[in-house]
Amino acid sequence: MITTVVLTGLAGILIGSADLPLGSVLAELVDFLPVVEVESGLSTREATILWQIRLPRVVLAGTVGGMLALAGAAFQGVFRNPLADPYLLGVAAGAGLGATLAIAYVPTASDGLISPLPLAAFGGAVLGVGATYALSRSARAAPAATLILAGVAVAAFLTATQTFVQQQRSETFREVYAWIFGALGTVGWGEVTLVLPYVVISAGALIGYRRLLDVMAVGDEEAEAVGVVSSRVRLAVIALATLGTAAVVAVSGLIGFVGIIVPHAIRLAFGASYRTIIPLSIGFGASFLILADLVARSVLAPAELPIGVVTAFIGAPFFLIVLRNAKRST
Repeated sequence: MITTVVLTGLAGILIGSADLPLGSVLAELVDFLPVVEVESGLSTREATILWQIRLPRVVLAGTVGGMLALAGAAFQGVFRNPLADPYLLGVAAGAGLGATLAIAYVPTASDGLISPLPLAAFGGAVLGVGATYALSRSARAAPAATLILAGVAVAAFLTATQTFVQQQRSETFREVYAWIFGALGTVGWGEVTLVLPYVVISAGALIGYRRLLDVMAVGDEEAEAVGVVSSRVRLAVIALATLGTAAVVAVSGLIGFVGIIVPHAIRLAFGASYRTIIPLSIGFGASFLILADLVARSVLAPAELPIGVVTAFIGAPFFLIVLRNAKRST
């Protein structure tokens, strides 16, 4: 897994509109280490491309991909459904509404390292999941089923509100949809430092829950019989996965299918234990999105495809395969 992340990361750094030499890049990275001095031979322009454009973009793509895959695996564990994804409970709809409001009503929404846009998207995502949880608490049905149905209702309401705002501010259509389809083209170290604390907290805690997810896989009643309080574990996992998802979505836009493709592929290759799925999802999710971003900025160079389009091209057929297999097993 680590080898895969390193190789895909190097590919993301080296390949682009201005190719960088492998040996010089490795020397430059080694020179960054303490008490190590190596002459890389990179020009000032090439060093700027490496440190200010390529490297932060690759790091952010890996962070976003790893978090989305990890959150998808966590949601699939607590809901015992291989088709669950990080956007299940209203994160996407809430983030979309928040971003749309920022773009439509805040003139500087896209300026600066820490602009109102990611803050509004993060707040909207948290609000969406909070509304879903509050609505589900008012029902008396099974907790998992109620959460999913409440998420559908909240997402529909927030999406309708977003559509209304877009109609009132039709001149923002292009910018809103560019954000919705996901993009990493204007990232810098500011975005990385903005999301990294949330991702580290969320990922570290979810790794600690991996054994409990294995227990919950057999059912709530069986888990309760061995002393696991399913409702508390489900709430904690959902809160942690939502925190990390909301943070990365706030800076990357709505990149779909990562949370379904990666955990399910790991499940097919390495087995169904969440002690394996949870940690591997981070590494392979990072590699997957780094490669998807590389395709997005290379296939139509010098123009870029929205990264969400690339993941959808890969994810939609994969989703149909998963759905077909799930139907056969049922």
